[in-house]
Amino acid sequence: MSDQTGTDERVMLDAIAKWLDRDVRPHVMAMEHDDVYPHKMVEQMREMGLFGATVGQDYGGLGLSATVYSQIVALISEVWMSLTGIFNSHLMMARAVERNGTDEQKEYWLPKFATGEIRGALALTEPGAGTDLQGIRTRAAAEGDDYVINGTKTWISNGIEGGACALLVKTDPEASPPRKGMSMFIAPKVDPDTGQAHQGFRTGRKLEKLGYKGIDSAELIFEDYRLDAKRHLIGGIPGRGFYIAVGGLELGRINVAARGVGIARRALKEATAYAQERRTFGKPIGQHQAIQLKLGEMATRSRAAELLTLDAARAYDAGERCDMEAGMAKYFASESAMENAAEAMRIHGAYGYSKEYPVERLYRDAPLLCIGEGTNEMQRIIIARQLQERNPI
Repeated sequence: MSDQTGTDERVMLDAIAKWLDRDVRPHVMAMEHDDVYPHKMVEQMREMGLFGATVGQDYGGLGLSATVYSQIVALISEVWMSLTGIFNSHLMMARAVERNGTDEQKEYWLPKFATGEIRGALALTEPGAGTDLQGIRTRAAAEGDDYVINGTKTWISNGIEGGACALLVKTDPEASPPRKGMSMFIAPKVDPDTGQAHQGFRTGRKLEKLGYKGIDSAELIFEDYRLDAKRHLIGGIPGRGFYIAVGGLELGRINVAARGVGIARRALKEATAYAQERRTFGKPIGQHQAIQLKLGEMATRSRAAELLTLDAARAYDAGERCDMEAGMAKYFASESAMENAAEAMRIHGAYGYSKEYPVERLYRDAPLLCIGEGTNEMQRIIIARQLQERNPI
């Protein structure tokens, strides 16, 4: 996905590629299998500015386009997808403030987010509500100029290691439709001014996962957690939370698509190399037609995923409505990651099932992409609805 990449962006991509080869690739296998949080790598990502990648330069961020950002995500995902989740969830929180916050909120929060001084998460999912955001039950009750929050969130990336979250709640449980009664808060664990812990915000258990190791996924529990509206209610007006959350999912889906590109591309590279090394019946297996058919399909899927992701990122950068484009990219790229990972495992045979090769990690990481930021079943519905809306008869 190198189309329309400027000189500065290419320099940054080259620097990230060198960092991945030097400081990440040698340690991925051990850290991922032991599910170790990559503290040193996170600090290095801070130094490179990745926690401010899409934050505007006026607030200390890099101000990168979605097009360049998606290339960074794909590049890192080829080596270790988990790292991308650490800064993507954070950037979705930052984007919620930058797009929807008051001027005072932007000036207060965004510089802290851009430097990684405060790293955070997007807290939408609950034990009984995932894709259906209107089904959330976490409640924020108004008390004077404050809100008191009670409820539980789950599967929150950066929930343990992060210091804040963009928290979706219901401020009016009786609203009809329910989305009109939802609001979003910036919810820190610690008051940035005083350094004192906020009472009522605690982290629950770390959730164990099939793949996507290293990054922490956790429950967040709120019990009489009090926030003042002026600083923490994004936009300063209740009732906008659903629309803030849905607007942020466009960038999130482009990110997931870019992860899919990275997984699909790495699976193709591993399979192509192995097909030339492994010999059966007196010749490399890559010379057998059955393997050639697999490689041809894998290469085509990988490139198509890249182009769909580029298409969605360009639409996002142009300020166009891109829920259909982001849905297409997320759906196709994540399915491509699944299929390429499975085919790479088949091409590797028993070695693909071994923890000594990266293929089994790709095979475990890929399924998450079909679920995260809205299931692929939901993406197809979004695509179909938008297709008809844009082409009425």
